[in-house]
This record gives sequence, structure tokens and C-alpha cells, in this order.
Amino acid sequence: MKKLLALIAISVTSLLVGCSDNNIPQEGKQYQQLPVNLATYRLPQVTEVFSLNCGHCYKMESVMPQLEELTNQSIGKVHVTFNESAQIGAMIYYAAEMQLGKKPDHQFMQELFAAVQMGDGATNSERKAAIDKAFQSRDLISPYDLDKSKQEQLFKAMAIAQDITEKGQINGVPTFIVNGKYMVLTSGHQDVDGIANTINYLTKQQ
Repeated sequence: MKKLLALIAISVTSLLVGCSDNNIPQEGKQYQQLPVNLATYRLPQVTEVFSLNCGHCYKMESVMPQLEELTNQSIGKVHVTFNESAQIGAMIYYAAEMQLGKKPDHQFMQELFAAVQMGDGATNSERKAAIDKAFQSRDLISPYDLDKSKQEQLFKAMAIAQDITEKGQINGVPTFIVNGKYMVLTSGHQDVDGIANTINYLTKQQ
């Protein structure tokens, strides 16, 4: 009986240690260090790197309010400029951020994602109309109607975004930069709770 109780005690201890270990994100699985420190760009403590053209980013946006609640963070945004379609998406996003003086709210982001990702059956005119509507309903100038000075301001914001993604060697989205030093590997997580756990862990790292 004593041997049996001892075995049970060992098994329970092993389970508890195992659960504890699983709650600690592993470098190379749930996150990795960035090749350079991006703190010089004064990013928010937690910043999502995304693209309006990315279907996975659209899905991530749907849980963003929950993720912000779980992490107690107002998560910033950086739009990638990997290719021509991403550059067009970046122009749309930064036209909004520039005029608002802050990141667009969740509803605005949802409308921008929906407009850009209308589907193969949609024409460019229909996409433009949806984008125009999203901006004009908020008394903002459509990215298609910006004057030269605002276009120059927009291109500066895009250049900074490109620097961040290139220096950070960020080749896939969506992901999150934490403390300017770490990148969350979203593929290493099963759900939003797991991503939040990794973000919360990394915010405490120096």
C-alpha cells in the first residue's frame, strides 16, 4: 500500500510539473528573438504585424478585442509591404491611421478587411466603392483622393513599416512583436488563449 501511495504521489507531482512547464512558452516553438532590437521605432509594447490581403490576418482581427482583453494591452499595428498587393493594402491602412492619428478601431478594421478581401467575383470598382464608403462614413478622405502632401506623409509611414519588417526579418503574417525584441510564432499556438499566454510571458522579459 505504501509503495502504491508513493507511486501515485510521484505521478501527481509529474503531472503538476508537466502542466507548469507547458504554461511557459518555448523559444523556437512559441516565440523567437528578433535579429535586431526594434525599440528605436517606439512601437507599442505589443504590435501586430499584418496585411489587409491576408486571410489569416482577417481571422486574427475577429479575435483582437478578446486578445487585447486577455493581455491587457492596446495592440499596435504595422502593415507589411512584401509585394504589390501588400503595398496597396498598406496604402489603405496608413491612409486611415494617418488621418485618425492612431490605429483604426476594430469595426473600421473589419470593414477594411472585408473591402480588400471581397472575393474573386468582385470587381476593382466594387472594392474601391467599399473602401471609399468605409472612409467617407467616418469623414475621412479616401486613400484614392489624398492630395500630394498627404501622399508624401503616407509614403513615409510605409517606408518605416518596410524598415521594421525588413530589419526584423519578418516573412510571415500575422505575428506579434513584443518589447521590440521578440516575435510570437502564431503557428505554434492552438488558440487565442495560447497566444495571449505567450504575449503575457514576453512582456515580462527584458
